[in-house]
Amino acid sequence: MKPLSLDLNHAMGEPRLQLAQNLTEFPLEILDLADSLEILDLSNNQLSTLPDEFSQLKNLKVAFFNNNQFETFPEVLAACPNLSMVSFKSNKIKTIGETALSPNLRWLILTNNQLTTLPKTIGKLTKLQKCMLAGNQLHTLPEELANCTNLELIRLAANQLQTIPPWLFTLPRLTWLAYAGNPCCTTANPPQTAPHNQVSLATIDPAELQLGEVLGQGASGVIYKGLWEPGTTAEALQQRNPQDVAVKLFKGEITSDGVPLDEMQACIAAADHPNLVKVLGKLAQPIADQAGLVFSFITPDYVNLGRPPSLDTCTRDTYGDDTTFTLPVILKIAQGIASVVTHLHTQGIMHGDLYAHNILVNNQGESILGDFGAASFYDPSNPAIARSLERLEVRAYGCLLEDLLERHVSKNEETEVKIFRRLRKLQQHCMDPIPSERPLFSTINQLLTEVSTFV
Repeated sequence: MKPLSLDLNHAMGEPRLQLAQNLTEFPLEILDLADSLEILDLSNNQLSTLPDEFSQLKNLKVAFFNNNQFETFPEVLAACPNLSMVSFKSNKIKTIGETALSPNLRWLILTNNQLTTLPKTIGKLTKLQKCMLAGNQLHTLPEELANCTNLELIRLAANQLQTIPPWLFTLPRLTWLAYAGNPCCTTANPPQTAPHNQVSLATIDPAELQLGEVLGQGASGVIYKGLWEPGTTAEALQQRNPQDVAVKLFKGEITSDGVPLDEMQACIAAADHPNLVKVLGKLAQPIADQAGLVFSFITPDYVNLGRPPSLDTCTRDTYGDDTTFTLPVILKIAQGIASVVTHLHTQGIMHGDLYAHNILVNNQGESILGDFGAASFYDPSNPAIARSLERLEVRAYGCLLEDLLERHVSKNEETEVKIFRRLRKLQQHCMDPIPSERPLFSTINQLLTEVSTFV
């Protein structure tokens, strides 16, 4: 292999290197950067092993090996003392050795591999906050995972899990869970006990749609601005009343959250609510081999409430330095989101990704919750499972409320101080480390109604 010319990129504030050159062997020239390299991205190559010398990268914090050919998780990674994030999305990993996982890992991505089991030593990862396991072949989870008391987000969708282990719901910080597409939830997908899920949805002929600019895109698909002109008969064509819509075309491949078609089903089952974007219909035929949904168009005065987590924050959203909120706006957002999440749980749907970056807001604090990529169905008539799942979502709600309150612009008025303190107390209650001590959304809604009388 010819020598490589390696230049570190400091554009993101940390020394990083990215190489995608169809590599079949790890370039030993990278070791010359051992004193400074912190982020290494070797995704989209043909690598299947790493040399023992890889351990010389003592300052390495983050390593990406997505879309390669690894069948075994490289044990040498455990010898990198500062490595806190590792990603092997879309490889062929079947086994992870008992000594392969470093206890320093905060963020582990193994999406879309071929794992049937996890090593018991995963329980030693006491710093682990985010664990991405969607799209494998896991039949069970090791009980030792219960020792990962800092775990906040776990993706288990599209595996072979027969049950969700009860101990998962006792983890003090677990907040965001996705498990759709497992045998354990096929009987409640959607749950027949939730009559509101029996949604009659219009089918829309793609010929009635004109796709325009891309409004947004994520792992599960692309959202286009569209113009919908219903009807194809001569009479309908004369009475056309075209309307602006948003069209989401779903990709087929597995995402970090799960299977896009499960997301599509959750969007449909969610039905109508003032704080949800309205689903107008589903495509009668795919567009470019992609299934799709047609939504009402959201006006440009709505913007994302927050930004996705960074490598540093791991599980928590990020915000611009100048982001602030008045107390009336905070209260309006808090009421809207509590209301819509209550509605979803009544439908037997856990959102699974309740984050500010999945919420659109306008200047008045009117909010719209989106992105059902991590949504999972459950039977709301089973009180034990229903309350356990709801209290996970309650902690996510507490994280959101904490973010808003930390960016509150205070007027130091007596009434405002009183409201702020009650909201802070609610936020802390929602994040109680003992899940069973957290309030349910019925209690949260009642408290917010009481607080709103002071405004």
